[in-house]
Parts: sequence; structure tokens; C-alpha cells
Amino acid sequence: MAVAGTTVRGLLTRGDFRRLLGTRLLSQFGDGVFQAALAGTVLFNPQRAADPVDVAAGFAILLLPYSLVGPFAGVWLDRWSRRQVLLRANVLRAGLVAVVAALVLGGVQGPAFYAAGLLVFSVNRFVLAALSAGLPHTTDEASLVSANALSTTSGAVATVAGGGAALALLQVTGSDDAGYASLALAAALPYLAAAGVVAGFTRAHLGPDHMARSARLSPSQVVGGMAAGARHAWQHRPAAAALTAISLHRVWFGLLTLMALLLYRNTFDGAAGPFPGGLVGLGEVVAAGAVGTLTAAAVTPAAVRRLGKERWIFLLLAAGGPAQLGLGLLLEPAAAVAAGFLLGLLGQGVKICVDTTLQESIDDDHRGRVFSVYDTLFNVGYVAALVAGAFVLPASGVSRPLLVLVGVGYVATAVLHARMVRR
Repeated sequence: MAVAGTTVRGLLTRGDFRRLLGTRLLSQFGDGVFQAALAGTVLFNPQRAADPVDVAAGFAILLLPYSLVGPFAGVWLDRWSRRQVLLRANVLRAGLVAVVAALVLGGVQGPAFYAAGLLVFSVNRFVLAALSAGLPHTTDEASLVSANALSTTSGAVATVAGGGAALALLQVTGSDDAGYASLALAAALPYLAAAGVVAGFTRAHLGPDHMARSARLSPSQVVGGMAAGARHAWQHRPAAAALTAISLHRVWFGLLTLMALLLYRNTFDGAAGPFPGGLVGLGEVVAAGAVGTLTAAAVTPAAVRRLGKERWIFLLLAAGGPAQLGLGLLLEPAAAVAAGFLLGLLGQGVKICVDTTLQESIDDDHRGRVFSVYDTLFNVGYVAALVAGAFVLPASGVSRPLLVLVGVGYVATAVLHARMVRR
């Protein structure tokens, strides 16, 4: 993996890059543990039950409120020390997951449970935006593709590893309320470790370049800052095209996610052998996606050198959609695992290019706001797809027309992105 003569080994010689990478890995490992606990609580806990609408409603409640206020948070990411944001946010998350664990243990459902989960997810998106906005301060511009490939991919793999660790721990704790509460509480440890690692930075190291003396802002200043971030991104053609591509990808990804959840919960639940159903089988799909993510990290820098970021995005979307359609129509666990690998490759390859495009084309004083807009689009498209899918997918998850829609949608997204770049 190399860009402009920079290798992964070269990147890792920088102490500040290693420290930020360590913060990301620990933070996203904790995310994997917490997300596995939450998914198990809602979907696979025999003490609870959920239909497609319940699943979509849960995602909407957890993700959508933050998605609507995310750009406002970006205004502060361009004023506050990003090191302080990462430090305090990880400590805060450790406390919040303890609250969620207590609610799970008590069998609490409904608004209180979702509100606690919402707080954790809100802080989580804030952390990821700060990590991306701070990355250019730990490497040179020529190395950004490799730095993003290594950082975001290893972070995604750390999330999967956290989920795998949670599944292993589940064999000890049991799959009831007490077991899933233990899993949720375990996520606090990597969050606290991430806070300890990022504390090694000086206050100003991760930017922003022009840090405000005061973080006090009037409501009109917040709204103005949010709008300025969105305008700044839209006025840069590569950034606008990249955000459009990743947003539409998240729509198709959201539909496939809900389909996979329902298939493994209600259709593949009796499958056995090397490709079982249930939470373990779903874990295989996630693990296959992690392998696809690693593959994307290995091939994307070389592909970008040869083709450029825009052409690589086009190729991934145009080829990935029909491949997903072909595998999905088989409606078998083995095919679902293969589809997970391809989706990991496609999604991570596009994300590496989008992250790099934004970091290259957006100045540092707007970067926090733009990455928060990015986070908002990332979540809104995903949740909208889940909600729409909940009303068209049967409880079994079997819907060949929806698979056709996803395949055509990926190709259309590739064409739209190419036209926006050329315009």
C-alpha cells in the first residue's frame, strides 16, 4: 500500500500517526462490543421480539436525531481542540454504556432504553468525525490515501474484532438480559483506554488551525456555521460528487442490512454446518465484510494511482451492484457471506476515496463542519432505507424485487457520480 512513495511502514514511523491510529482502534473496538450487545438485545434475545418495523424504528430512534443535529456539532469541531473532544467523548461514552448496561439488566425497553442508546451513538459519530478531521495533522497530503486506507480500514476491522470478542464472551455470559448487559458494560474498557492514548497529544496537535479562544456561540452563529460548511462542500465539485456517491451507497447498504438481519433471524435460523443462521451466522457475514474491507485497503491505493479516485469509485459501484444482485438472488447463507465480502470491499473502497477527497479539497477551518455534514448524510440515507425497507420487506427478509432495485441503484449511482465529476 503506497502513494507517492509512502508505505504503511513509513506512515507508522510517525509517532503522532500511531497515537491517533491507536485511539481509533481502541475506540472502534469498543464500538464493536457495544453494537453486538445492542444487536443481540434487540434482535436475538429470546426475552424480547422484534418485527421489521421494530428493527427500523430502533435504528431510526438511535441514529436519526443525531443525524439532524450533527452539522451543528461540526461548528464546534472547528473551534474546539479535537484532542479534547476525543478525550472527553471517550470518557463520556464509558459512563453512558454503563447506563445502557443497567437498563438492559433491568429489562427496560421503550423510550428510556432507546434514549440511552441514542446518547452513545451521538457521541460515537462525534468521535469519528473528529478522528477524520484530525488525520491530516498526522501525515502529509501526498500520503492521505494510504493514511485513510490504513486508518479507516483498520478501524472497521477493529469494530468487527470487537463484535467477535463480544460473541466469544457471550458463550460465557449467556444470551439473556444479564448476558447482554455484561457485554454492553465491557465496551467501557476500550473507551477508557482510547481516552488514555489520545491524552498523549498536546491540546493543539490535531487542530483546528485557528482555534477559538471561546467555545460560546449564539444560535444564529451555529446555524450560520452549519450552512457555511454545507455550502463550502457543495461549491467544491469533487467534494459534492463524493458526498453524493457515499450517501446513495448508504441507501442501498441500508436495504441490504435490513434484509440480512431478517434473513438470519427468520429464514436462515434453522441452517447448520459451516454457514449457520442466527447471530453466529450474521457474525460470519460481518467477518466476511471485514475481509472485504482489508482487501479494499490493500488494493485501493494502487488502484487510485492507476485510475484516479473518481474512476475507482465508478468501477466499484458499477461492478458491485450487479454482483450483489447475483449473489442475493441465491438466498443462501453461503451466498450471503460472499455478498458480505463484496459489500465490504465496495463500501470501504468508496469510503477511502471520499474521505481523502474531502481532506484534500476542504480547508482545515471548514473540515470539522464538512465531516459532520458527511456523517449526517451517511446516517440519514441509511436510516431512510431501513424505514422504507421495513414497510416493503416481509418478516422473512426474502424480496427479489428489492434486490433488483439495489443492483440497478448502484449502477445509477456510479453514472451520477461520473457525470457530477465531469460537469
